[in-house]
Amino acid sequence: MNPRSLLSAVHRRTLCSLYARTVPWGNRGPVVSFSFDDFPRTAYLSGGAILKSLGVRGTYYTAPGLMGTSGELGEQFCSEDIHSLLEDGHELACHTFSHISSRAVSCSIYNEDVDRGRKAMEEIAGAPDSGNFAYPYGHVNLMTKKTLGPRMSSSRGNFPGLNGPGVDLNLLRANSLYGDLDQFEKARQLILRNEKQKSWLIFYSHDVCSNPSPYGCTASLLESTAAFALQRGCRILTVREVLEELGVAAQSTHDSVYATCGKPAGS
Repeated sequence: MNPRSLLSAVHRRTLCSLYARTVPWGNRGPVVSFSFDDFPRTAYLSGGAILKSLGVRGTYYTAPGLMGTSGELGEQFCSEDIHSLLEDGHELACHTFSHISSRAVSCSIYNEDVDRGRKAMEEIAGAPDSGNFAYPYGHVNLMTKKTLGPRMSSSRGNFPGLNGPGVDLNLLRANSLYGDLDQFEKARQLILRNEKQKSWLIFYSHDVCSNPSPYGCTASLLESTAAFALQRGCRILTVREVLEELGVAAQSTHDSVYATCGKPAGS
């Protein structure tokens, strides 16, 4: 292992071991969750429709500051998508307001941006988000894990792996679902491993279209993966539904306006 890879591995182990908020998984598995970050319109219009056709729902980690914009992932969501998504029974979750990296700003600014995002999304949706959070770019550091973690129902990174037998609510593990059907075998093996361990497998992606970005997937890959999970007898649940089973209380927007890195927000 080269020095850079070794340093990265040590950093990951440190992040995973410190400031954990662990709950036992018990015998609930195997469970699979599908999540979408940012989110591009295709994640709902195509991805959400696929999940709904299979009788399941997804979790959408949403950064309000991206609403109405477009870029590498295609068009981002509009306010109508938010209302339709909720009507369809999908989960609306938090992804900061500005889609900023925790490595780029101070801890207090980052926490304030999370609060701003939650308040803005509640105004757009007319209802609070679920209290679940995903770190933009998967960027998490010890200070944000320590300060933000207890204020959210859960926080999801992008470290691969399965959740269980202990589930760290401050840093849920998740696995990318990118590309086309040539990536199905990777997803299939994860589902089989999750089935064997009776744990919780979280997938994440971005856009869902015929020619996806490097961070998205085709409709065929998403549908094949979800259908295989159901075929293997896995329950497909949103992150919120899983936490409800674990007895984790939802954190409201009013719970997140106080301490940021040891001082009141805005002080």
